[in-house]
Amino acid sequence: MPTSAKTTYYAIVNEFSSRDEPGGVIRRIQTDDGQDDQAFTRNLQWEHTPLLYSHERGNMDSQFHEITEEEANRIVERIRRTVTGGP
Repeated sequence: MPTSAKTTYYAIVNEFSSRDEPGGVIRRIQTDDGQDDQAFTRNLQWEHTPLLYSHERGNMDSQFHEITEEEANRIVERIRRTVTGGP
């Protein structure tokens, strides 16, 4: 039986960023087998992160706002431009 997946995206907001200019983006991929949280990093790839899990357990260093996939893609492109120096 194939595993279905649901992906939810979150903007990361902390003291150095805002809801309009989030510091980063996380996606939570939930499958029948469990879940995996990944952040889009300055390595320009999605990598595992404990940030959302840590937040759910009481660490309030950052806030996480659920966003659409389109919003997540815009944040990813902004990070790509920042890292590569592109337009």
